[in-house]
Amino acid sequence: MSLDRAIARVNLDAIARNCERLRGELSDGVQLCAVVKADGYGHGMLASARGALAGGATWLAVASLLEARELLIDEVPTPVLVLGPLQLRELEEVVATGLDFVVWREQLIAQAAAVAEDIGRPARVHIKLDTGMGRFGVRDPERASALVAAAAADPNVELVGIMTHFATADERGDAFFGEQLRRFSEWAQAVEREHPDVIVHAANSAAVLRERAAHFDMVRCGIAVYGMDPFGEDPLARGLEPALELSSYLAVVKRCRAGESVGYGRRFIATRDTYVGLLPIGYGDGWRRGLSGNAEVLIGGCRHPLVGTVSMDSVAVDLGPDPEARKLLDQPAILIGAQGDARITAEELARRLDTINYEITCGLTARVPRLHYDEHGVIFLADGE
Repeated sequence: MSLDRAIARVNLDAIARNCERLRGELSDGVQLCAVVKADGYGHGMLASARGALAGGATWLAVASLLEARELLIDEVPTPVLVLGPLQLRELEEVVATGLDFVVWREQLIAQAAAVAEDIGRPARVHIKLDTGMGRFGVRDPERASALVAAAAADPNVELVGIMTHFATADERGDAFFGEQLRRFSEWAQAVEREHPDVIVHAANSAAVLRERAAHFDMVRCGIAVYGMDPFGEDPLARGLEPALELSSYLAVVKRCRAGESVGYGRRFIATRDTYVGLLPIGYGDGWRRGLSGNAEVLIGGCRHPLVGTVSMDSVAVDLGPDPEARKLLDQPAILIGAQGDARITAEELARRLDTINYEITCGLTARVPRLHYDEHGVIFLADGE
């Protein structure tokens, strides 16, 4: 049996189905922008983009020009929006390649227009109003409207969209979400009266599932595209299908007598005779040290607790006192995913670490190969293959 020390298998058909599920929430004509930044939230950017486009996404979004370059090399047949800030030195490439980008400063519009005039291709901009997130964007609606007017008036600039971002959409019942939505809606309606063709967009995954009034002309979904619950609960109950499975295998099974310890710092000392298995995966692969004695792994369709300290390259699991545990040697171990009727989700791990599911998959390191596949037998060993 060929076993990988650690591998993340990503089902591209699951990504496509999640996009179809999200599109089912939208009214006719509302577009889906799939956010594939941070290497597709740890799933692999190019392959995830293919899956999302197959599921009906018509836009892609990234955080930086560096990420956008990969999509351009792959010649994705759809607009790409760069969400993060850009340096002046990056504008020439952004404009020349037809990327959309976000603007919240007057100076950037003037700089982009000058670059666009030299290149002979308009700069495609989206004006961002900060309605309460407190990050990028201009807070004052009047200043934001002035940016819209400046972009629309310049022949070297194409006003493509206006946007905002919600701070608490994933906190159901929180009143601030409604306040942000009100602020943005009022501003967007005023802009649309002057510029009826502008694309209005605000909703992330949580807002898509929470409030139809937040959908506008386009939604920007990230976490739900990959089958994780934006509310941190159960993705299956939300009709979402986790696309990523993280697995390793039992490389060693050894007897551990009462009083003997496992791992750095002797954080696990056996209180009974038992069998311990070692998996060749650790924090060097993104399996967090905070999961020491604080997680379970699926082996043979059953949960087995992690014991001892997570090392850079290995973790230990308690297989129990039955000598039959020896027969589990070389068996696959699922750290995220399903085995039989049992499953472990990124949401479960996030709760154990007091974090969010985003961080679980984004934290998987490059040492873990991503194997992308579809359900027709096509396997992509790496992006671009």
